[in-house]
Amino acid sequence: MNYKLADIELTEPLAPIELSAGQNGLGLIARWQGRLIGFEMVELSDGSVMTIERLKTLADERFAGRILVAKLQEELRQRQPMGEAAALPSLSIAICTKDRAQRLSRLLGSLDRVRAESAFQFVEILVVDNASVDTATRDAVAGFRDVRYVFETKAGLDFARNAALHAARGDIIAYLDDDVVVDRNWLTGLAKACLENPNVGGFTGLVLPYRLDTEAQILFERRGGFGRGFARREFHNARFDNPLHPVGSGVLGAGCNMAFDRALLIKLGGFDEALDTGAPLPGGGDLDIFYRVLRSGRPMIYEPEYAVYHEHRETIPQLRRQYWTWGLGMMAFLVKSYRTDDEMRARHRAMVRWWFFDQLKALARAASRFRGHELRFGIAELWGGIYGLAGEYDRSRARIQAIRERNP
Repeated sequence: MNYKLADIELTEPLAPIELSAGQNGLGLIARWQGRLIGFEMVELSDGSVMTIERLKTLADERFAGRILVAKLQEELRQRQPMGEAAALPSLSIAICTKDRAQRLSRLLGSLDRVRAESAFQFVEILVVDNASVDTATRDAVAGFRDVRYVFETKAGLDFARNAALHAARGDIIAYLDDDVVVDRNWLTGLAKACLENPNVGGFTGLVLPYRLDTEAQILFERRGGFGRGFARREFHNARFDNPLHPVGSGVLGAGCNMAFDRALLIKLGGFDEALDTGAPLPGGGDLDIFYRVLRSGRPMIYEPEYAVYHEHRETIPQLRRQYWTWGLGMMAFLVKSYRTDDEMRARHRAMVRWWFFDQLKALARAASRFRGHELRFGIAELWGGIYGLAGEYDRSRARIQAIRERNP
């Protein structure tokens, strides 16, 4: 399986899209006046051509609603009285990385392309080298102008995120994983979200696939990927349509593309360093910080124009492990939150029940349809959840304490 990714502008004349030999599908990223409005995956025959007529039909069927919304929003924006523009806060962009200099360079290159046209008055880029084993990360940073380099000796993503939090100088701190590249409107989308929502606690954004070259990448995206859709959403501490909210904080977005009021994060004590620790527990840190921001009383905004492209896992074993870590991280987060937020304990217990029931339902569906990969991914996530519930947060706390003692 190998899908071609194509970025099309629907206000311009369309052109046929030709697949290469070996490509049997298309991932179509649609824009309207430069704005991202939709993503669709289409299965095609090997090396075939998506004709203009079929593209038009697809656009009518899948993107017409979003085009209408985009037009209405633009019309409303033009009718609003022009007042004095509010000043944007200052921005720190933090990239936490370990031994992945090539991907870091790719991300820094994409930031270089959008940085020059930023509306923010002050933008700094901060790379936190999370105990890399050689100098390749430092050398990669040296190849870009105006990028600060910080070395964090304690290995673990949330150690690095906290190092960035305290080294940064911006009012807003935007975190990017090193396996993403930013969309050309990434900074514009974040600036728009900041201007329209000056008192929120944080922002998340759209995550699209960087490539769909392997079966694992295609299966992951077909199962939902990191996608949260193309509509702006606002999240508060309470939600009347979801009795488990805000415990199910994964709906807010993904940790590979998130930003926060830096002063609020410092007030909250930063990231929990026993979550998102790297290989032993590569998850839960984003769920925890989304949850704590909402519980602080500050809302969060999901803004689709604040978009990145993520390089998904290449192989089926890597993807199966990712689902295992999702279950592991989810339960580690729930155990931690259950202990620290007495008021929400009933919701945490209800979320654990709901999560296992939902996983079992998904397994039953996969088994009844003879979907082997679905079944194996579901078993991996369920097993991760069981292992996570059986003391992973405590094991992780012991591991990070040992790391702290080795790196005083």
